[in-house]
Amino acid sequence: MEPVKLGVIGCGVIGSSHLRTAVNSPFIDLVAAADLIEGNRRRVAEQFQPKKVYSDSSELLDDEEIEAVVLAFPTQYRTQVALEAFSKGKHVLIEKPVAINANQVREMITARGKLVAGCCSSRNRFYKSAQVATEFIRKGGLGDLRVVRCRAIVAAGEQPTTPRPEWRLVKALNGGGILVNWGCYDLDYLLGITGWMLKPETVFAQTWTVPPSFASHIAPKSDAETYYLATVRCQGGVILSMERGEFMTAQSESDWQIIGSKGSLKLRMTDSNPQSIIHDDITTEQGVVSKPLWDSTDTSILTHIVDPLVDFVAAIREQRQPLTSLEQSLVLQEITDAIYKSATQGVAVEIN
Repeated sequence: MEPVKLGVIGCGVIGSSHLRTAVNSPFIDLVAAADLIEGNRRRVAEQFQPKKVYSDSSELLDDEEIEAVVLAFPTQYRTQVALEAFSKGKHVLIEKPVAINANQVREMITARGKLVAGCCSSRNRFYKSAQVATEFIRKGGLGDLRVVRCRAIVAAGEQPTTPRPEWRLVKALNGGGILVNWGCYDLDYLLGITGWMLKPETVFAQTWTVPPSFASHIAPKSDAETYYLATVRCQGGVILSMERGEFMTAQSESDWQIIGSKGSLKLRMTDSNPQSIIHDDITTEQGVVSKPLWDSTDTSILTHIVDPLVDFVAAIREQRQPLTSLEQSLVLQEITDAIYKSATQGVAVEIN
């Protein structure tokens, strides 16, 4: 495959991860990087040695050598830069969350045309465990789906001694808190392994900000949620149950489960990927019989084959959309918007 000529806009922690992938991939030719912060530009020039370094996104987008770009900077600015990139014929990979709201995603879909574009919320679906679960569900191993559940609670730790990122829990910069920081991964994973067959109709949700005892654990002026709970009723009566919290006043806990009419899957999750998958099979005579479907000791195939950037450049050459396209990102964003609206209004919200 001919290497894709790439530019990376935003060279912080996540942007540097993309740059590292780019310089280590035979399928990527790292042409340029851009960042507003001079220190980031110096570090990137020394560490990754792109051919060019720009101080402005527009300068990079004007570079005719570049075919595709990665947008790895705060959510508030991504849509504007994505639209500019599309207007200049660049393929676009967007960090998660994809946008501030669903209308921005619709704008990007309209502007994309025949170009390739997607979102990095797909990260956890590149693991072997996700592929095993996806194939098992696709073949009807669970029958008709009934409940798809994620519960991930992280207890507050010791008071931090280093500054917390200012953007992470500021609505104006990030679009929200833990729901957009982690919930987009959760939604992408669960909707993806179930084949995007869940069609959300109604959402009822509540969000909470950090408990007063842990206010010092986050950056000053943070106004976004650190805990959310949502019930999403999907077409056909399937329930998607989502709960995630950080800086919690409860012990850490993780419970991921897909329940169908013929059995269920229990995913022993970490924040990166499942360590094992248990299949609760059923028979009329014996009831529920639990047995392992997959665990991390299975080394027959690498557990993490590619990542969103490698998939993105392959999609460009194969003339397809990435694992999570803008259309699928729109579904995630519509659910996210409905969760925030329901939590604010205290009522169930319909998704059209």
